[in-house]
Amino acid sequence: MAVPLAFFGLFFAYPVIAIVGRGLKTDTGWQFGRFGEVLARPDIADVLWFTTWQAFASTVLTLLIALPGAYVFARFEFPGKQLLRAVVTVPFVLPTVVVGTAFLALLGRGGLLDETAGVRLDTTVWAILLAHVFFNYAVIVRTVGGLWAQLDPRQEEAARVLGAGRFAAWRRVTLPALAPAVAAASLMVFLFTFSSFGVVLILGGPAYSTLEVEVYRQTAQLLDLSTAAVLTMVQFAAIGAILALHAWTVRRRETALRLVDPGRTAHRPRGWAQRTLLGAVLLTIGLLIVAPLAVLVERSFDAPGGYGLGFYRALQDAGAGGGTFLVPPMEAIWNSLQYALAATAIALVIGGLAAAALTRRGGRFVRGFDAMLMLPLGVSAVTVGFGFLITLDEPPLDLRTSWILVPLAQALVGVPFVVRTMLPVLRAVDGRLREAAAVLGASPLRAWREVDLPLVRRALLIAAGFAFAVSLGEFGATVFIARPDRPTLPVAVARLLGRAGELNYGQAMALSTILMLVCAVSLLLLERLRPDKTSGEF
Repeated sequence: MAVPLAFFGLFFAYPVIAIVGRGLKTDTGWQFGRFGEVLARPDIADVLWFTTWQAFASTVLTLLIALPGAYVFARFEFPGKQLLRAVVTVPFVLPTVVVGTAFLALLGRGGLLDETAGVRLDTTVWAILLAHVFFNYAVIVRTVGGLWAQLDPRQEEAARVLGAGRFAAWRRVTLPALAPAVAAASLMVFLFTFSSFGVVLILGGPAYSTLEVEVYRQTAQLLDLSTAAVLTMVQFAAIGAILALHAWTVRRRETALRLVDPGRTAHRPRGWAQRTLLGAVLLTIGLLIVAPLAVLVERSFDAPGGYGLGFYRALQDAGAGGGTFLVPPMEAIWNSLQYALAATAIALVIGGLAAAALTRRGGRFVRGFDAMLMLPLGVSAVTVGFGFLITLDEPPLDLRTSWILVPLAQALVGVPFVVRTMLPVLRAVDGRLREAAAVLGASPLRAWREVDLPLVRRALLIAAGFAFAVSLGEFGATVFIARPDRPTLPVAVARLLGRAGELNYGQAMALSTILMLVCAVSLLLLERLRPDKTSGEF
């Protein structure tokens, strides 16, 4: 546990505490009165209210739309199921900047809906809510559907034999078994939408702002560190409460259930009702997930001179963006791949050690350690990125000009995915195998190499894929620390969208399409490894 604790202490806790201290501490001492002053401001109250209610609305809407999909993927067999499973997961690993860009191409000015019906939804709350459903659909499908597929259907059938109707049997037998998984998935959706940044920044315009967006504005645009520090602490407290609830629901989900092989519970749709449900889910996936991605690709080829590669060719010219970049935007692709590979290596080492530690020990301290590993998913990435700039600026850790700064920030987001993917598999390894290896003379390192590694190799590859995808799309912290001559893909997209002109817009679409394809290929490769039923929560 020492290495992960040191890593999080140095590259997470220290920057966050430093930036909060910079905002709340003056020569005369700590200014805790700023909490009351900031929270009493009407504009901040509006931000807090919007952050909370849009997260609640996004969660409810995601549940209503995604639960039928979870049932279909859990109980039905149909052609192309594995491919479709990968397709619905693509949005979850897409950078939020790309999600915002895709919905901008669909719902914004000059978008498909604007051209065909004269309707614009950008700068409205509906665009934000739909984008959040698009992003979090896979969380419900994978978390709830994964458990649903392993519930023994004979329990529900027994209730129907005893006289219960179809709905009553589901409500009394299946729903209580699914409730912890539904609660855990809902809390994760609420967490992601509560701390939403890229989607709201692009689609919300100046009218809508979440806590994360407001922290960015107060820090980067207004340089009001005291207000940003107060908002960071409020967000930290809220995220801590959400993660505590999530940990409790996960422990409830780990209670004994009669689980069976998922292959035994799925069947071909029977009757008109099941076929109608399958058709409705496929239509929802087509309209909600495939359509925004397809429009994004279409807009990337819709150059001024007609459909072609004009926007893609412009990515090779540093001057094409009107001085937006010091280097050709195309270089952002290579930069992002390098950063993501380094971040993946760091996340695997830190997350692997943390997961191994969590399997060997128990108690409240370890539960607190587990919760700490999840904090980067909810704590303001903007605060972490800006904290890097003001803390890692003196020897022996003067990293402001070092390329490693970006992978370190990205690894913080990748570690939770590595831990959540590896932990169930490591816990499933029979400890007697290690004991037998030790009795036969193997050292602890050799026992791990000969016993654990072969059993967890598939989970390790899945963890690496997720860490790579989320590192590739990290934006909140990277926007502060990426050097102008080495931008990442999400930073380049945001900069292009922030400048007027058809060429900048088209290049943003082209870069977003490239980033989407890289993430999609990563997910398709992961799906080839997915048949292992112990491959973790994601």
